[in-house]
Amino acid sequence: MNTGAVQLLSYGKTFTHGSMLPLMKIATGKVIGGKVVIDGAPLEEGVSVTVLARDAENGFTLSPEEESELLLSIAEADRGETISAEEVLQKLARRHG
Repeated sequence: MNTGAVQLLSYGKTFTHGSMLPLMKIATGKVIGGKVVIDGAPLEEGVSVTVLARDAENGFTLSPEEESELLLSIAEADRGETISAEEVLQKLARRHG
């Protein structure tokens, strides 16, 4: 029986600010008896979800340069040096018209 932690993303049908991203809820839980049991309030009946599960066997390897870039990016995010998803989408739209 797999009792690993999972994360559920619940996709709504509402779009906000003219973007292509639906509103999402994030829930965590565990697989118990082959079923996902989430923590906290239950999701609405019939809602579609995507399950992301940790894979302890498969990881990834970074070069020293990639690791350095990742650590710098994490430090920027920790300092609050981020941009909104809306800004990212606008920049992509301008680039790829």
